[in-house]
Formats: sequence, structure tokens, C-alpha cells
Amino acid sequence: MSDLELRGVGLAYGARPALVDVSLAIAAGERVAVVGPNGAGKSSLLRCLAGTARGRTGAIRLDGVPLEELRRETLARRLAVVPQQVQLPFAIRVEEVVALGRIPHEDPFRGPSATDREAVTTAIRRVGVEPLVGRDARDLSLGERQLVLIALAVAQQGGLLLLDEPTVHLDLRHQVQVMELLRELNERDGLTILAVLHDLNLAAHYFPRCLVLDGGRLVADGPPAVALAPARVEAVFGIDPRLLAAPG
Repeated sequence: MSDLELRGVGLAYGARPALVDVSLAIAAGERVAVVGPNGAGKSSLLRCLAGTARGRTGAIRLDGVPLEELRRETLARRLAVVPQQVQLPFAIRVEEVVALGRIPHEDPFRGPSATDREAVTTAIRRVGVEPLVGRDARDLSLGERQLVLIALAVAQQGGLLLLDEPTVHLDLRHQVQVMELLRELNERDGLTILAVLHDLNLAAHYFPRCLVLDGGRLVADGPPAVALAPARVEAVFGIDPRLLAAPG
């Protein structure tokens, strides 16, 4: 498990601020959703946490260590990132995709070890994608491919899992399947999970804590019944709060 602390984090793209003075702490073992309208800074927050955002200000600590002091391979062993749906430019089998999660752990001269191979097998079994083994990942449905990407992250064996809109473009069945899997990885395996979501109902139902971003600022942080209270939903999202099922 891993914990995060942000203090006064800011990020801008040219003259446009993406994050403004964001401060928060996420304890090891938490399951947290990040919500907000388009352009609110959700994906920018994930890029900062993953160490890929340039020009960030403020401080981010992972397990008490400043992010900039961690080497890339060390960071890759501590956290795993599941991006939005990705395009695969060449043929690659499902198990080969999952094995990419072991690159930070592999000996650069000896290649994958027995431990690496076992981690891949365990991740495939843990996520439940054994029936997909041997198939070209390009031929999978969007839902199947998303599960394979999560298996890749599980094989990485970092204590923190960051997901950028893991249910985007998925049908309802696969949305629920992904959410149930994330809940199980958190509650049974102890992974700390931070997921960017567009669907407020999924956030309210599956996450005990919600962060609400608006205009790059953190405007709410708490359980869904508080962070996604009707007045907040109307103010931030500009929609009738009755469209959101009652949290809890």
C-alpha cells in the first residue's frame, strides 16, 4: 500500500491554469474517485501524481518521499497507471501486454525471472482474464482490453493504482465489472486506488471518498453524500441534482 500527500500543487499549460493550489492527503488503502466537468484538471492531477507533468509547482510526496527524488524505475515499482483506452499499433498477445507490467522489476541483462512470470500469471488470474490468454489484444472488445490493462497494472505490484476514466466507452455490464474489480482489489488486496471518473453515480456508489475539481481547484473532498450534495452538483456540473441517484 502507498500513501500520497499534495501541498499547494499547481500546473499550467501556457497561460491556462490546469491545477491551482491543490492540497490533499490520501492514506494507504483508501479508494478515492476524482470527478469534475471537462477541463476541471482531473487528468492533469493524475499526470502530476505519475510524475509526467512538466512545470508542476508545489510538493507531492509518495510514502513520505518527494516525488522528484524518486528514480523513474523506483516510481514505477511504487505506482501503476491505467490510462484511458489505448490503441495497440502491432500484434501483441494478452499475456505479453500483462508482462509489460514487470519491466520495472526485470533484470535488464537476464530478462524476466521466475518471479516475474509468476506475477504475470497471478495478475491474469486475479483479474479474471484467463479466457483471453493467447488472443491478439487488438481483437478484444473495449471492456476486455480495459481489464487486460488493469491486469498489467496489477502485475506491476505497486501499492498505488491510478486510473484515468477506466469506464470510458464501456457498456453498462463492463462498467460494473471494472468497478467491482477495483473495489475488490482495494478491499481484499489492499491497493490504494485513485480513479478519475465522469459518471457521478458510479463514483457515489463505488467510492467511499470523492474529490471534486472545478476550474483546477479542489472544491469538495469527502464522502459522496457530502462531496456530491445536490447544491454542489448543481453549482459545479450545472445539472439538475435529481439526475444523480442519492449517494449511499
